[in-house]
Amino acid sequence: MTMKKNMEKDTNKVWKTRIACASSDETIVRGYKLNELVDKLSFHEMIFLVLTGRLPTLPEAKVVNAILVACTEHGIAPPSITSARIIASGGNAMNTAVAGGILSLGQYHGGAIDEAARLFQENVGKDPAMVVQSVITSLKRFPGYGHKIYTTDPRTAQLFSIAQQSGVAGKHVRFALGIEAELEKAKGRKLCLNVDGAIAALISDMGIDWHIGKAFFIIPRTVGICAHVHEELADEAPFRRLSDEEMRYIGEQNKKLGDQ
Repeated sequence: MTMKKNMEKDTNKVWKTRIACASSDETIVRGYKLNELVDKLSFHEMIFLVLTGRLPTLPEAKVVNAILVACTEHGIAPPSITSARIIASGGNAMNTAVAGGILSLGQYHGGAIDEAARLFQENVGKDPAMVVQSVITSLKRFPGYGHKIYTTDPRTAQLFSIAQQSGVAGKHVRFALGIEAELEKAKGRKLCLNVDGAIAALISDMGIDWHIGKAFFIIPRTVGICAHVHEELADEAPFRRLSDEEMRYIGEQNKKLGDQ
């Protein structure tokens, strides 16, 4: 085997990354020296840099910061919080409980951002009414729309207001709002553009790939999960379980062995 082929073979075994590298001399993150970033960047700017590979503009930084603040905490009821607190109550360490909370983020809780961003990025410029009918016909759920509590998500309104004032809101935000209006006509009821859909539209207007959309919910909500896990460990008795009032047996009774 030639030297060239040996080098190619070795290269194929190497783990490659454009994100960062660390040595005894220095750490480089997305091309910048980490020590300089520590001195000059805010955390939300650092998040943007690591996720996208570029520094945000000042308007983008303001919008990203607003997104992170809006998603950090939303009470004890969401699955990511209750599951984390239950895991902690079983006697597990914070990292285990927090990981469990993050694992509960899914299609119906913080997990629709990437699919909503994909919908916006692949269809922006089309007639919103036609897109709505196409999705409804395919019997798919509209990602980024609807909420258990809200008919109008106040987080969406606030984020869009900030984005419009900053000049970040663009064609994807307008398209998302157009979808909301057409969806209400088609369904006969309001399915609000929720915070997932709002984030999806905003990251799309900032040119961010839809594949990484969930990160803009996972990162801030992890802070809230950590706070709830700490509260559970510090303030509550261990072994949290459902009370009798919260559960009901609905199975058969008085069966006997041998019954068919």
